[in-house]
Amino acid sequence: MKKFLLPLLFLFLFIFESIVIQFWPGGSFESRILAPRFLFAALAFLTIYVGKKQGIIYAAIFGLLFDVVYVEVIGIYLFLYPFICYLITKLMQVINTNIIVAFLVSMLAIALLEVGVYELNFLIHVTSMSFIDFVNLRLYPTLILNAIFLVVAAYPFKRWFEKHAEVLKEE
Repeated sequence: MKKFLLPLLFLFLFIFESIVIQFWPGGSFESRILAPRFLFAALAFLTIYVGKKQGIIYAAIFGLLFDVVYVEVIGIYLFLYPFICYLITKLMQVINTNIIVAFLVSMLAIALLEVGVYELNFLIHVTSMSFIDFVNLRLYPTLILNAIFLVVAAYPFKRWFEKHAEVLKEE
């Protein structure tokens, strides 16, 4: 039963992201665009505390799922989720792991994801928003929303993924 809890957590976060946006008060941020990246924040914590293999596997699975469900162009998230998780593993080889570092690395990963998605959409002419507008209207609000989420969820993620890593070592 316990082996299904981790995929269920990620599935819950996948669904919770869309629920947050649907029920968020529309006029509260004027023309700002909020993109909850709760699933990706959890994937970043999984990569930091459990390891590269599981992080990249879950990132690829949920990147594909995200592309199939939400995006018109298949492959953007399928490529970016695992790639950024791979970059996280390389960064964590240089930096000591603690919850503040994990928080900052997750925020950096979310920023890289947002910029990567923007640049790929700009490249294939899905968006015509300038980079300055993107930073002001989407990147900053997205980072603030996800920072608030991570302040609440960072410690439970850390504990859960450390326990999961211990269970994997015992097997």
